[in-house]
Amino acid sequence: MDLLKRKHAPLTAEAWEQVDGEASRVLKLYLAGRKVVDFSGPHGWKLGAVNTGRVEPIGKGPIAGASYALRSVRPLVEVRAPFTMKIAELDDASRGADDLDLDPVIAVAERVARAEDTAIFHGFAGGRITGIIEASPHKPIAVNAILEWPRAVVSALETLRAAGMNGPYALALGLQGYDELDADSEDGYPLRRRIQESHPDVSLVWAPAIQGGAVLMSTRGGDYELTVGQDLSIGYTAHDRTDVDLYITETFTFRVLEEKAAIFLRRSPAEGKRKR
Repeated sequence: MDLLKRKHAPLTAEAWEQVDGEASRVLKLYLAGRKVVDFSGPHGWKLGAVNTGRVEPIGKGPIAGASYALRSVRPLVEVRAPFTMKIAELDDASRGADDLDLDPVIAVAERVARAEDTAIFHGFAGGRITGIIEASPHKPIAVNAILEWPRAVVSALETLRAAGMNGPYALALGLQGYDELDADSEDGYPLRRRIQESHPDVSLVWAPAIQGGAVLMSTRGGDYELTVGQDLSIGYTAHDRTDVDLYITETFTFRVLEEKAAIFLRRSPAEGKRKR
């Protein structure tokens, strides 16, 4: 038995197949960070930290004439998000039902995806993770109106190239930005198509965890690293006669290796509301 304790859960193989399948579908839809950063893993539960290759001097030690330093490591964060399902509903999977009420699975998968991507893009101080946006030394580019998106992308590309950050690139967009680029502009031509045709080395990525705009970043590799120990999985906690308590979990950390490889495009929320 492993830490997930799935064999103790009152779920048939058919029920597990539907629950796992729906969770996987939603996670693939919502996880944006994994599409634009380097991925290392999964390395399993036993990986507790990532070696940074650095040391931190700690001053005097118990023996004179010797210097001391601690090896610097980045600990993995363990995320666990619980949800509850009806056993009777899950049992119907073995009777041939392929329309189970999987809303609890959908909700928790969205929550876990947002937890991972928020750490990647915005950082997570409690988990000792610095995010892409907060690490960037570049001044954010303001996007004060919908039609300013193409100009802002050009400015962002110029900034990254001037800093020596070559492509290809990804434009990871929050909910507002993605909707604006996907909608028709005044002449009926979506801004998304204009950007893609003018900049074929820029791919657009739906990233709902990004707040307040978008991130243009190099995807050449070697700039950002997501390390996963236990990959996203569903585990079992407990059950009674009617309900079963499950959870989605993972262990991960994220490192910015080249802070100059991304720039934030800040969308004005007030202007966005007036334009919509």
